[in-house]
Amino acid sequence: MRFDIITCLPGLLEGPFNDSILQRAKDKNIVEIIVHDLRDYGLGKHKQIDDYAYGGGAGMVLMIEPVVNCIKSLQKEREYDEIIYMSPDGKLLDQKVANHLSLKKNIVLLAGHYKGVDERIRTNYITSEISIGNYVLTGGELAAAVLTDAVVRLIPGVISNECSALTDSFQDDLVAPPVYTRPAEFENLQVPGVLLSGHEKAIEEWRFEQAVERTKKRRPGLNRNF
Repeated sequence: MRFDIITCLPGLLEGPFNDSILQRAKDKNIVEIIVHDLRDYGLGKHKQIDDYAYGGGAGMVLMIEPVVNCIKSLQKEREYDEIIYMSPDGKLLDQKVANHLSLKKNIVLLAGHYKGVDERIRTNYITSEISIGNYVLTGGELAAAVLTDAVVRLIPGVISNECSALTDSFQDDLVAPPVYTRPAEFENLQVPGVLLSGHEKAIEEWRFEQAVERTKKRRPGLNRNF
């Protein structure tokens, strides 16, 4: 799988993609993550990528020409399943979206900045728009990193125990149940006895019941069956 991320601040993405699971996925050649500096496609000797909005108002807008030139340059090399704009008003990222995208082969992510991008980009070149929450960041770079992480960890071979990703929170419209590790007792705080019983069926039933109760309490709108 390949991600091409278009940004005017490539330095913001160095850390997230060069450590932990994402780095191991790249080392195994399971995923490619290529960051493209939008200023390489900027206009004039100053590599301009933004301009004032028509009609006035505060803030700058990413210009259509640099973004489209970058997208077209990438499309000359390969076909893309999705060209995604990271936007506060896009479809909210959830586990179902991540699962869907994990089946794709090539994805472009456009990280917005300033007051956003020229609307003609969104109308004519973007295939979908995704938001990571109902709040505004200084740019789409961190949102792109979040989306990439959520998708890459689902690709077979990325996580050593592939069953782990299938039991994550939200995979079955439930949050994860409580988890415990050694010691079984600490300062009179006990691990639930069922987890020490070795009774696999009883443990699974307990975990499901706990997941249901926790979802009802903490995220009641997540599961329509409640």
